[in-house]
Amino acid sequence: MSTAVAEEKKTKLNQLEQLKKFTKVVADTADFESIKEFKPQDATTNPSLVYAATQKPQYSHLLEEVLADRKKSGLSGAAQVEDIIDHLLVQFGCDILEIVPGRISTETDARLSFDVEGSIKKARQLVKLYEERKIPRERVLIKVASTWEGINAAEQLQKEGIKCNLTLMFSLPQAVRCAEAKVQLISPFVGRIYDWYKKENKRDYAGPEDPGVQSVQEIYNYYKKFGYATEVMGASFRNVGQILELAGCDALTISPELMKELSESHESVERKLDPEKAKKADVQRLELDEKKFRYLVNDNAMATEKTAEGIRKFAADVVKLEKFVASKIK
Repeated sequence: MSTAVAEEKKTKLNQLEQLKKFTKVVADTADFESIKEFKPQDATTNPSLVYAATQKPQYSHLLEEVLADRKKSGLSGAAQVEDIIDHLLVQFGCDILEIVPGRISTETDARLSFDVEGSIKKARQLVKLYEERKIPRERVLIKVASTWEGINAAEQLQKEGIKCNLTLMFSLPQAVRCAEAKVQLISPFVGRIYDWYKKENKRDYAGPEDPGVQSVQEIYNYYKKFGYATEVMGASFRNVGQILELAGCDALTISPELMKELSESHESVERKLDPEKAKKADVQRLELDEKKFRYLVNDNAMATEKTAEGIRKFAADVVKLEKFVASKIK
């Protein structure tokens, strides 16, 4: 490589830096080192990511500290394990908030996905723990599944000033109901939609023809067309191409591996999603009540299968974390 070319590369922004100019970049990890390296605005975690982090030597002390602190709780059995996990999730969240300037997303228990009151109670508990550590609720997003019940729980929580991130989202009806419920942010799962269509149709997808990319574009256009304030944050990416097709989205939550890939490329990033263009999109308003919502989601095989599968997988990860924590209680 000539000196001139090397110098030009040095001065030109890498793709991650370019992306940050028109999209909020969010780290999808509980790994502090990655967050420090790539300097995202926000971060998202879930029990799977926290469990994975607790298996690494550099983070095992966090669990040890929580275990030592919660010995005096007076709880035992399942209640003690639940209490420790709540404190562990918040411990990770607080430490991440010392690194990122924005917000942390912390997940409720996926087994509460069809339990409105249970979801509300868990969200209030997590926010209370954050507030006890002097973290204002503006910096916390509570992640809830995009089921009818999950969205109803989020609607109530938003009225209480508890901001929500609606996860496991695979269809426009889920997104529309979230916007009407005035939730803070939604996380449509690009990669899992792509996975389903790739398997179903036995072919690969790339660029603008990717069904996961198209799903987020559809939701983004709908929100901007009708003036909804809910933020759209693409999630669950399989490759850099999907991220670049959604440049301009309100936010994108990206794994450390893909952030690294973006940071190593200096190719130009073109803005693909634009609110002004979206306002001119030919979009029909969707009128929803519970019966219509349930029917439309059920009518979408991908959305039905992927929502159910996602809840099962997240629930299994919670159980895995519970067993791990229970094994550590002396």
